[in-house]
Amino acid sequence: MTTAPTNVSFDDATMWVELSDGRTLGIPLAWFPRLLHATPTEREQVELSRVGLHWEALDEDISIAGLLAGRGDVARSTEHTA
Repeated sequence: MTTAPTNVSFDDATMWVELSDGRTLGIPLAWFPRLLHATPTEREQVELSRVGLHWEALDEDISIAGLLAGRGDVARSTEHTA
């Protein structure tokens, strides 16, 4: 059985993702810079699928499996790490 997103909402620092199994995930927006810097209107343009979240205008895709594993934006640059 796949745990699917049923709703997404935001506050100033957190993305809240409600799942079909009754859980609600609170994810820091800092994990996803595109969402952190997006306008409220841009954030509302989320498309839900059985496996994740998609924002066409922001070019952002987030998998539920990744969120459950505690992974943030894997596209972030790691060039500043030594």
